[in-house]
Amino acid sequence: MNAWQTYLDAAVEAARMAGSYQRYRFASPLDVDMKGDKDLVTEVDRESERLIVSHLLGCFPDHGILAEEGDNLQGRSSFRWIIDPVDGTTNYAHGFPWFCSSIALEAEGELVAGVIYNPIYDELFTAVKGSGAFLNGRRLRVSDHAPLKDTLLGTGFPYDCASDPANNFDSFIAFQKKARGIRRAGAAALDLASVAAGRLDGYWELKLKPWDVAAGVLMVREAGGCVTTFDGSPFTVDNNRILASNGLIHDEMVALLALSAHGSAR
Repeated sequence: MNAWQTYLDAAVEAARMAGSYQRYRFASPLDVDMKGDKDLVTEVDRESERLIVSHLLGCFPDHGILAEEGDNLQGRSSFRWIIDPVDGTTNYAHGFPWFCSSIALEAEGELVAGVIYNPIYDELFTAVKGSGAFLNGRRLRVSDHAPLKDTLLGTGFPYDCASDPANNFDSFIAFQKKARGIRRAGAAALDLASVAAGRLDGYWELKLKPWDVAAGVLMVREAGGCVTTFDGSPFTVDNNRILASNGLIHDEMVALLALSAHGSAR
């Protein structure tokens, strides 16, 4: 058994617990609070986080926690869980069935296990360092689509896109002209899982947080894909510009991002 399997099993159980609760509450009236102009949080986010964190700390009480809704603990070990209890909260609050729980484990700063669970479709994405990525037990592999003009991409826009010029609009226009199509579904973790599964050929976004990307980054890597920053340099979960692809179109995407940043890609 892989050394990380015990941790993965605990994360899977936690994600399924949260997913069961999310299915139960889906499309029901919600108390919605605002963390920003467009950034929502509901009682489902908070309860999902409580379920996940309680389960993981029950299994591993000395581990650290970094979670979106505020459960942040230093821990007494080199292990840290990075948790987004509901990635796609806006979708969830509007009854749009595209959201997930995302749970990743870091060991001494390295991603070693990840789970992304979409409870509406009962799709469980898992990855363990060195052992591959899987969807409901089926091994995943990134697509072989290239060049860029023959690909389907994913992206998103930051919550402050109406007020900050760093809003991804120029890059979106540039890629829309070059690629076959772009999808903006509203859940970064599921976008990354879709790259790992070969459903998307590439994905880029800015201003994301560690909990948005940690599990998905590991999945793309374990499925044979490539993850970097916008300029092609090594990516860490604390970097807020992520570029993930099947590897075959990565250089094209880096080049187009550079052009759009200087306003010359249109």
